[in-house]
Amino acid sequence: MMLTKINLRDQVRDYLLAEMITGNLRTGKTINLAALSRDLNISVTPIREALTQLQQAHIIKAVPNRGFIIAELDVKEAEDLYGLVANLEVMAIENSEFTEEDIAKLIKQQEVFENAKDAITRIRADLEFHRLLTRGYENDLALQILNDLKTRIFFYEKAFTDDDSFYNKSDNQHESIISAIADDNVPTASLLLKMNWMLILNYIQKKLTE
Repeated sequence: MMLTKINLRDQVRDYLLAEMITGNLRTGKTINLAALSRDLNISVTPIREALTQLQQAHIIKAVPNRGFIIAELDVKEAEDLYGLVANLEVMAIENSEFTEEDIAKLIKQQEVFENAKDAITRIRADLEFHRLLTRGYENDLALQILNDLKTRIFFYEKAFTDDDSFYNKSDNQHESIISAIADDNVPTASLLLKMNWMLILNYIQKKLTE
């Protein structure tokens, strides 16, 4: 794969994430800087910068004498991730104004989610639904933190949430959230939103402890 010299760090980050999502890089596997440098035909500097970004998002971790490895999944991290994302999203919608156009986009994205044919497409559609839900929040730092947290959340959902019956429950909650927002009932929308994230967390907790 050849990369241009524009935003190399971001391109390397996206490349590594894509390799993880497709399964070419797995949890517990060491990331070899020298090999990446040869494969991508770039210096190790943007690779180190990309790895630092991924480390800050807790997707990889630095291990003495081994370098960077893809972080294993664990219950405590899942609880921290999902709890924080739920609270940040609730804060976001409680401080947002929703137009008819916003609601129409949520409805359209919900249709994309419902019609997804595979797990990866479903997860991406779900995360996009939540991005649309919170994009009206005028706090760029909070939205960036949410984006970073959801990058890590993707790996939990990729590993465990491939059960169609599980997603049927999430479908109903999405529709209820949209209805509450359309009715200008923010307290109900907030409660449903938190329940939506806790539903996913409870499912993942069970899978991690089976």
